[in-house]
Amino acid sequence: MQATIESQQDGHAVVRLAGRLDFLSSGEARQRFVEAVASGQRALVVDLGEVLFIDSSGLGALIGGLKAARQAGGDLRIARAGEQARSVLSLTSLDRVFRMYDTVDDALAAF
Repeated sequence: MQATIESQQDGHAVVRLAGRLDFLSSGEARQRFVEAVASGQRALVVDLGEVLFIDSSGLGALIGGLKAARQAGGDLRIARAGEQARSVLSLTSLDRVFRMYDTVDDALAAF
């Protein structure tokens, strides 16, 4: 998995993930979320457009990112989730927890 953080204005950041968000890569994703929040970027948009697969460990990483952002007074939003990601989020009812958007720009504008 690849993870990059793009800083935006006003404490916003876009975390772009690519590949598989699973047991092997969830620790790296969780660390990226914590790094972003620790550097003052409390409003996170996670771009899942290039994520091919998410398992329960990947969901745990997203939940950890959400928790870190909210504890810092911010939030985490999901953008461009693919069919598999949407299905997993729906099956686990996490689609009720995370705010999901079709584009990164829509997610950023919603803060």
